[in-house]
Amino acid sequence: MKRCGLILLPILLLFVSGCGSFVARRMAQAPNTYPDWLAPEVSVSLDFNPRLLTAFPNQYLQIASPAARIRYRVIDPADYQFNWTNQLDEATGHYQFSFTANVDLPQRTNQWTHQPRGVVVLLHGYGVAGFEMLPWALLLAQNGWRCVLVDLRGHGKSNGRQIYFGMQEVRDLQALLDQLRKHGGDTFPVAVVGHSYGAVLALRWRMMDPRVDKVVAISPYADLSSAILNISAQYARWMPKSLLKAGLRKLPEHLHVTPEELNPSSWMELNQQEALFIAGTEDKIVPLGQVERLCQSGNPNNRLIVVPKAAHEPLPFYFDDLVGPVTSWLSDKQFSELRKTNSEAEVAH
Repeated sequence: MKRCGLILLPILLLFVSGCGSFVARRMAQAPNTYPDWLAPEVSVSLDFNPRLLTAFPNQYLQIASPAARIRYRVIDPADYQFNWTNQLDEATGHYQFSFTANVDLPQRTNQWTHQPRGVVVLLHGYGVAGFEMLPWALLLAQNGWRCVLVDLRGHGKSNGRQIYFGMQEVRDLQALLDQLRKHGGDTFPVAVVGHSYGAVLALRWRMMDPRVDKVVAISPYADLSSAILNISAQYARWMPKSLLKAGLRKLPEHLHVTPEELNPSSWMELNQQEALFIAGTEDKIVPLGQVERLCQSGNPNNRLIVVPKAAHEPLPFYFDDLVGPVTSWLSDKQFSELRKTNSEAEVAH
């Protein structure tokens, strides 16, 4: 069993004081360095056979400065016999999510195995690791995409002393794409699917790197401070808001950025590339209005999918609602033509 505690947050501090700088440092501390007992009770658990990960070898990217070793896995197109069920539990009123797949080696090939439709990089939420997006990786790989599961710096088995809320992480991802192209051949076109923290990174990466062609942003926050305060209200009500606000005021200084750089609402209007946004009506961490705000502030052709009764943590797993729109978004004619054009250009080069 793998825990999928999607909100293992830096605001759950051990010995807080009134010092905003201290709280800011704790907010930026690598999530995988916090003791397990600080984690709130998980609201989503992913149960799967360990072979679902061991079948795909660990690979690593070394970042020189600030130093970190980034772990990732590549899931190539094949017939994984992936299936899912989303079933409402009448007793609790909550959905139960079940996923099955077969990853016995050698894997069964399919029509896409030797000519992938493109690459999809999957970015997890704060405090977990790449396994959060494993169901999506298996589904999309089965449907033709070479998928890359990443443990972002300071998460999972990737190291790094602190996180940067997107400033450094995008450079890590750009270096990862360089490495994939160096060792994996044709990687055109490139799409990114991210959840929460990962969705914000996906949007920022797309804005900074023309090699990224498509983005699916599942519940991205518009304002970092609001997201952290909302998480505290739901999972750590004992935490004084004054401490959090003091830390939030000092966080930009600690990261050597402007406050605006931490808030997608401040830079999304510069991101004129199309994106597919996904929001849940019961999301208390990133309310629907925040996602609508981001969707409306970027490209006028952005699209928004709203999932009824979906909360923040389980939102990515509402496959009955999401598989059709996401695969359609990644498969549209423009993206297919881009794949053909870029592949021909790379061969010529």
